[in-house]
Amino acid sequence: MSDRDLYLVGLSHKSAPLEIRERVALTGDPLKAALQELTGRDGVGEALVVSTCNRVEVLVHAQGDGAARAFFTDRAADAGGHLYVKQGREAVRHLFRVAASLDSMVVGEQQILGQVKEAYGVACAAGTAGSYLSRLCNRAFATAKRVRTDTDIGRGMTSLSQVAVELVEKIFGDLAGRAVLLVGAGKMGALSAKALAGLGADRILVANRSAERGLALAAQVNGAFRAWEELPHLLVEADVIIVSTGAERYVVTREMVLAAMRVRRHRTFCLIDLSVPRNVEPACATLSDVFAYDVDDLEKVVATTVDARRDEAARAEAMVEAEVQAFTQERRARAALPVLGKLRRHAEDIARAEVERTLAHLGGLDEKGRRSVEAMALAIVNKLLHGPTTRLKKAAASGDTELPSAAASLFGIEVSEPDAPQAAAQPAQGEDPEAKPAGAAPPLPS
Repeated sequence: MSDRDLYLVGLSHKSAPLEIRERVALTGDPLKAALQELTGRDGVGEALVVSTCNRVEVLVHAQGDGAARAFFTDRAADAGGHLYVKQGREAVRHLFRVAASLDSMVVGEQQILGQVKEAYGVACAAGTAGSYLSRLCNRAFATAKRVRTDTDIGRGMTSLSQVAVELVEKIFGDLAGRAVLLVGAGKMGALSAKALAGLGADRILVANRSAERGLALAAQVNGAFRAWEELPHLLVEADVIIVSTGAERYVVTREMVLAAMRVRRHRTFCLIDLSVPRNVEPACATLSDVFAYDVDDLEKVVATTVDARRDEAARAEAMVEAEVQAFTQERRARAALPVLGKLRRHAEDIARAEVERTLAHLGGLDEKGRRSVEAMALAIVNKLLHGPTTRLKKAAASGDTELPSAAASLFGIEVSEPDAPQAAAQPAQGEDPEAKPAGAAPPLPS
């Protein structure tokens, strides 16, 4: 299979609402099983799934995009109308842009590269990332690193956690005299705590199912760990609650918030859900004195930062395009070079066969005479192939696939894609999940 057999099918915050994205998001063992199911389908050679809070995308090296589409529609029948499909070079470009954070809700955010690396690591562990996806992903990682190093696209507000904190600042100003509750002790919680530090919160509370991880985060942010079972009471104490867990259900419900608000005497608080699937029941947004937002709501805040990064993003786009071009040419060159080897072997096999036939007819030649005939035959082969070899090498270097294809067709040579050793998976620790739009969220503060 060639580059034309690369398909990317996906949903993102740009194409689908949260309630659809959360139904197709997968992690852990279910994701491994889904990958193996993909490569078990006819015509699918390799597969990778990037599943984050803002996107779920399936990459397959396959004979069509049917299996990748089915990944979504089997899990959410109404997902079909929100899918985007990219093939060949367009799929390569999209992956490079995603890894370089050019397609993120927050352009320049730092978590997405780790998430793509983690997706590649999961695919390697599941045995679904072979030589093609290994080369593609490693080139995407190198491109993202170049963008991060050679541009200032990562300056300023570069994570959903920072966006959430900016939203908190718009609502409350500073947090003097207020308490912050982090529900979940993953990377998003840690990033949120660091970003909140500058707003002067009196207390930072951490609630997490795993006491070990919760205590570690609490120590890191100079906060206090509280047992998971205390969550309903913590909603009374805290003024800002940031939720980012890996749970597949609501951990904060409307009834919990309503009960807390009665005790708080309707003192305003802010509830931000950074999880995908959502961990805060959307109906919380309908309650009085509650500011409730999810990941999709944060996109409106992000819009205010777009202009600041426009020039750096343009530089990054040019870098990505150059890397896409280089990868495509490299792949074409890899497809052209095997033609040379097979053409030469084909010619040498014919020459040797003719030498044996000629020597059998001549008979009586000594060893020196035999070697002379063999050398003459191979010299003829070398002289005949010198011009074609030179031109095929130039074609390989320039990315021209037409000449190698014509040569293969002319001489009846079948060339399969060359294999390369599978790159070792080096999954970077992934970041956050993503969230969905809560239909009744109050308007964002201006």
